[in-house]
Amino acid sequence: MLDLLHIENIAIIEQADIAFRPGFNALTGETGAGKSIVIDALSAVLGQRASRELIRTGADHAFVSAVFSHIPEGLGEDLGVADAQEWLLQREIYTDGKNVCRCNGRPMTVTQLRTLGSRLLNIHGQHDGQQLLDETQHIVYLDQYGRYEPLQSAYSAQFSVLQDIRRKISDLEMNEAEKERRMDSLRFQIAELERAKLQPGEDEELSERRNLLRNSEKFISALQGADFCLNGGDNDAGALSLLRQAQEHLASVRNLSDSFSELHDRLEGIYSDLYDIAYTVQDKKDEFEFTPGELDAVEGRCDLLYRLKKKYGATVEQMLEYLDKCRQELDEMTCADDTLAHLKKQEEKARREVMAAADELSRQRKAVAKELEQRILTELRELNMGSIRFEVAFEEKKPDASGIDEVRFLMSANVGEDLRPIQKIASGGELARIMLAMKNVFSSQERIGTMVFDEVDTGVSGRAAQKVAEKMARISREKQVLCVTHLPQIAAMADTHFSVEKGVSDGRTFTKVQELSRQQRREELARLTGGEQLSQTMLDGAEELLAAAEKFKKTV
Repeated sequence: MLDLLHIENIAIIEQADIAFRPGFNALTGETGAGKSIVIDALSAVLGQRASRELIRTGADHAFVSAVFSHIPEGLGEDLGVADAQEWLLQREIYTDGKNVCRCNGRPMTVTQLRTLGSRLLNIHGQHDGQQLLDETQHIVYLDQYGRYEPLQSAYSAQFSVLQDIRRKISDLEMNEAEKERRMDSLRFQIAELERAKLQPGEDEELSERRNLLRNSEKFISALQGADFCLNGGDNDAGALSLLRQAQEHLASVRNLSDSFSELHDRLEGIYSDLYDIAYTVQDKKDEFEFTPGELDAVEGRCDLLYRLKKKYGATVEQMLEYLDKCRQELDEMTCADDTLAHLKKQEEKARREVMAAADELSRQRKAVAKELEQRILTELRELNMGSIRFEVAFEEKKPDASGIDEVRFLMSANVGEDLRPIQKIASGGELARIMLAMKNVFSSQERIGTMVFDEVDTGVSGRAAQKVAEKMARISREKQVLCVTHLPQIAAMADTHFSVEKGVSDGRTFTKVQELSRQQRREELARLTGGEQLSQTMLDGAEELLAAAEKFKKTV
């Protein structure tokens, strides 16, 4: 149940606190006073889409919070929200588009807030009735009521399998000319890649070898110089020979003093390291044995790989993967007839399974439709539509993602008239009452504790308005009801009545929301009936409405 709604800087509402109560809560006021802004603020704190245009002019952000009580256990468990006596939902909306959402101080995303909000409260807007005019939504309403998700999931899985098989068949059933062109293209690409005799990692090796060959003279000159210095030549001693001679000179005195012994050992270590270096230099020099034209061959190979990479992949490994794919595709096309025959058998089996699942889903829908018809008719008769007939009509269609059922809601509002599609014969008031009936039927299956009706009385007047008011009163005995209305019959039936008023102060428009006393309610109902100039007759009429409403509520 919604206990408190706090609003800051939403449209023309600078600040407002509305303490809702159990039962039937009504909000009334002049057109443009800000009643629907209250609903917009409530939608925002429940995670619905909120435009930056909602932010009051001159403010850098808007803030809405809502306190809910009597929360069913486990309602937010999957979202990480712990059970509590109360939930405090908060949302801040900034002019730069940033949103900050919290539940009991815990940050959450707008999507999480929307999911949580949909479990706490249901908003029925004044334009929701127009959805009934869209026949594609009728099956959605039926499935929402039916709650046969396992059957829908089973059908969806089977239909997805069938669609996948049909896509594969379609790919194989290309015309012969297109097929031959594709096969020729694949053969050419495969031959070109096979002629290249690609080896994994060779592009890196070739790049390194080309760099070596391009700088071969520098490398050879450097290594020869280093080798001469280390090993010497025919007439000159190298560093190794000189170092060995120095070591031999010190060997004669190494036993005479520890310092000379240490010096000799150090020379021994240096000689060993230098010996390794000298042989490494020689090995490097021996590696630089190039055949004439090797650089040209390496350059040619690199150019070939460059051209192939532009067509088949950025690396040799990617080109080899592409080659495997081409071979596989060519094999499949070569064996397409066999594969196609196999897929045709799979398709037939999948089609039978789809039809079996669709038939089962359709049987369940038709059974649920009968129950839905009776429940909606009961609701509509309580809304002063005693002569109405309502039927959920089925037509079979080609299987698609929703099944084989084409569902339409038909009605006849007058005795002797044939059943016809709702969108062709229903008036605005009839649409509003049918939608109200459906909302009440659906809400009885849900754990939602609060229902909001935003001007659902559009197109309703007279006795029908009284019946809508009585229906609201009945609903409010099981769920909390919030209703924005212009009709005195509905406002009179409320347990708690709020007035939404607009004014101007210091050059700014503002809106205030206040709970009305019994006397104030009488005056507000008189204003709804006759306008600003209140007469005693209007006040007496308003008093009669209140008294009649109080008498009716005692019977509910």
